[in-house]
Amino acid sequence: MRKGKRRLLTLAVLLCATSVSAPAGAATAAGPGGPDIKDRILAIPGMRLIEEKPVDGYRYFVLDYAQPVDHRHPEKGTFEQRLTLLHKSVDRPTVFFTSGYNVSTTPSRSEPTKIIDGNQISLEYRYFTPSRPVPTDWKKLDIQQAATDQHRIFQALHTLYPKNWIATGGSKGGMTATYYRRFFPHDMNGTVAYVAPNNTDRDDTAAYDRFFATVGTPECRAAVGKVEREALLRRDEMVNRYEKWAGENKRTFTLVGNADRAYEVLVTDLVFGFWQYQPAETACAEVPAPNVTTDALWTWIDKVGGFDSYTDQGMEKFQPYYYQAGTQLGEPKYHYPNLRGLLRYPGINNSRSFVPREIPMRFDRRAMPDVDRWVRHHATQMMFVNGQFDPWSAKHFELGRGARDSYLFTVPGGNHGANIAKLKDADRTKATAELLGWAGLPVPAGGRAVAQAPDNNALDRPELSPHMTLRP
Repeated sequence: MRKGKRRLLTLAVLLCATSVSAPAGAATAAGPGGPDIKDRILAIPGMRLIEEKPVDGYRYFVLDYAQPVDHRHPEKGTFEQRLTLLHKSVDRPTVFFTSGYNVSTTPSRSEPTKIIDGNQISLEYRYFTPSRPVPTDWKKLDIQQAATDQHRIFQALHTLYPKNWIATGGSKGGMTATYYRRFFPHDMNGTVAYVAPNNTDRDDTAAYDRFFATVGTPECRAAVGKVEREALLRRDEMVNRYEKWAGENKRTFTLVGNADRAYEVLVTDLVFGFWQYQPAETACAEVPAPNVTTDALWTWIDKVGGFDSYTDQGMEKFQPYYYQAGTQLGEPKYHYPNLRGLLRYPGINNSRSFVPREIPMRFDRRAMPDVDRWVRHHATQMMFVNGQFDPWSAKHFELGRGARDSYLFTVPGGNHGANIAKLKDADRTKATAELLGWAGLPVPAGGRAVAQAPDNNALDRPELSPHMTLRP
């Protein structure tokens, strides 16, 4: 989230090459004498092929699917929602992946797909371009409408892929996978939600304040706090440079107001971005001292926060996220005691600042508590994987007495890139065994986890969230 940084949220963009080496074993196209899988897919009403790309061991399709703009009133029009299909075999289980943002059209496999060696459906979240209705009624962008998008995709493809299905996603994608289970609890055989925040009370600062007061070492926290303060003490010089940089790169600040306001938001997001993505074991030693040169300060701020993320151009593609943060999802709120006396625009760092004023936003205080209650009391075959040093973990999903066959794991020292592979041995073994069981696959003797090959080819590069502080 940008603040998701930002804003940055989410595992969102997948970075992979188009030509890849995949695990051994050719993808099956059809049974003896049966129709080709592409023909079977395109026989589904509303499904349209954009392109097929070559991938060793798989078939890979980029598709559009006609969806109602309003599932409550499907007669009121449709839009085309983009998805991709990585086809292994109709006899393998299927992973339903979403980043909660755009879908990448470059082939890649999520961690659950690698573990179960299955097919993968990846869906673009509604209202992220090009999956945006025109004209655009923003009131139809909510978590239940998005969950129903997934439900219809599942219904359309389940007859072709009848084996078990697993929903997954990271960050906003993990939230999306969780909301899907809340509204359609019987579609999936399991859910793996990575680093998924759970902001049930958007006005509560206590959890985030407590996190930033205790994360890492006192020395590292102090170093980050001092360099943030120095960034505002040098405000005039840095903003002048920011304005010059924006002019040279054709960037504007209409939404936020001006470069000075954008810079203040950027600085208040630095602590979030630092702990969200920087590896604590090395990044703390790289935090610059307050007397660092302006060039070095600029470079560090750009690495941790990203100057482009706070421009109109950097924020526009994430507008649907900001809208949802300000209408249902909530967003982090925390104090900046180290910046006392240096802020010119208190309260500017929130989603309303990043959505055009002509788009109304009214916050629904019932949405997140409803999902939270459902997870605590009704979650079945769900797994949440969080990072100890990830700010989003300050407010994560909890499992109550009513949850069954569900698990909460934390990667020690992990950040927003936490996954099953980074868990401690016992947790990794347990998580892998449960996932295999949910997928309907045999669990190795003794419950030992299947050894995962290193991510040494493009298809198996991990999904990466957009580089922006507060965006999950």
